[in-house]
Amino acid sequence: MSEVCVQVAARIRPLLPREVLHNHQVCVRVVPGSAQVMLGSDRLFSFDHAFGPTDSQDEVYESCVRPLVESLVDGYNATVFCYGQTGSGKTYTVGGGHLGSGGYGGIIDRVAQDVFLLLGEKRKNSDGVEAKVRVSYIELYKEELRDLLELHTVHKELHIREDERGNTGNEKTLRMCRCL
Repeated sequence: MSEVCVQVAARIRPLLPREVLHNHQVCVRVVPGSAQVMLGSDRLFSFDHAFGPTDSQDEVYESCVRPLVESLVDGYNATVFCYGQTGSGKTYTVGGGHLGSGGYGGIIDRVAQDVFLLLGEKRKNSDGVEAKVRVSYIELYKEELRDLLELHTVHKELHIREDERGNTGNEKTLRMCRCL
């Protein structure tokens, strides 16, 4: 794994059908051959990766997430953090399967497939390898946390906490950390 702990990628989603219908125009574009995004005609922003509306789910996953999954299977922690205003394309990138993505899965589908594939390969090649998979899918919206994998989670049930060792997380994940 490389020495860089945090990388930032920008993804510009395709226009929605209703945006095309109303003749909306793309005001943000990737500068060809770079990891820069141009806003309007003159404002440049640099990232570790930049993806335009024609870049596939596969390109985003292979460039940004697959290396994390490979490191995860080797015992490192990994986090994919998606940030943006409502309608910016977080669900398109994370969930996939709509908005003209050709039915290809997003990050979640691909991570699930690769984690179990890589763990299976690791188990095949080693004696006694045992793995436990734990997943969190947390939404932070208007300063309220919600675990999207728990059907009965009410917005205000989860709180960000720090334990005595300086670990930060919600109460549920900190309880799991103490159990290890």
